Amino acid sequence: MKGLAEHAEDYLRLRRALGYKLERHGRLLPQLIAYLEAAGERTITRELAISWARLPAAAHPRWWAARLAIARGFALYMQTIDSATEVPPAGVFAARYQRPTPYLWSAEDIGRVLEAAGELDPPLKAAGYEALFGLLAVTGMRVGEALALEPGDVDLEEGVITIRQETAKLERARLVPLHPTTVRALRRYGDARARLCPRPRSRAFFLSASGSRIDRSEASKTLRKITTGLGLRTEAVHPRAHDLRHSFALSTLLGWQRAGVRIDERIAVLSTYLGHVSPADTYWYLTATPELMGAAAERLQRRFGGQS
Repeated sequence: MKGLAEHAEDYLRLRRALGYKLERHGRLLPQLIAYLEAAGERTITRELAISWARLPAAAHPRWWAARLAIARGFALYMQTIDSATEVPPAGVFAARYQRPTPYLWSAEDIGRVLEAAGELDPPLKAAGYEALFGLLAVTGMRVGEALALEPGDVDLEEGVITIRQETAKLERARLVPLHPTTVRALRRYGDARARLCPRPRSRAFFLSASGSRIDRSEASKTLRKITTGLGLRTEAVHPRAHDLRHSFALSTLLGWQRAGVRIDERIAVLSTYLGHVSPADTYWYLTATPELMGAAAERLQRRFGGQS
């Protein structure tokens, strides 16, 4: 008869086969099982699951809620195998997640950031960050996807970037077509990269000042420094690299909206381009941005002649 640890391995294997990475689950489920076993239990109980989730005691309730969600998912799976399994209730911890309000990058903002990036020192760092931030702005790629690129992923002859399965979110590999101007910018970076660092320490496409792969935290730190220097970042406004992705999606949707294009007929294209699991993820941009809702209202106003 299988124990909880073996069932946990089966559970993770099943969900990963569906495309989920479950890195956090892989770390926390063994801890939950060890907690249950230390309490002398061979199955999941509501009381122990909630008690385990509320660790460490000084953590934010949002972290407790995340731990409990992991325990609940596994308990629901185990209940189909062992009827004695108790599923802890949802909503035990008042920690509703609110997505941070994105910073909407304007074309002028992006131009100023790229200009400032190009003035960084040393030249290899300047070339790398100017190309990186520019690519994020014009493709909507995730930061992690861009930093994971290797030279073989960037086909400048065909004008296509390949997001490999092992580097994509939920392992959803895809192709990202590039505009000719983007191809030219990346080619300039490639030439500078080869000249400034003929023997890089990493196989990464985007190199740091030392010739290694750019670290994500370092990229965030660099963008913070640039935006603070430009006055874009204040105590109340915090532009992020990920917001370039949001702004790309917004710009696309606004363009369609103003051109009279039916978004529901095109949304699957944008969803695929961005690497979303489904159009529902892309539709979030429709409700998250007042500008887009305003454009929709203007379109309705024109269609119905100002009638309320």
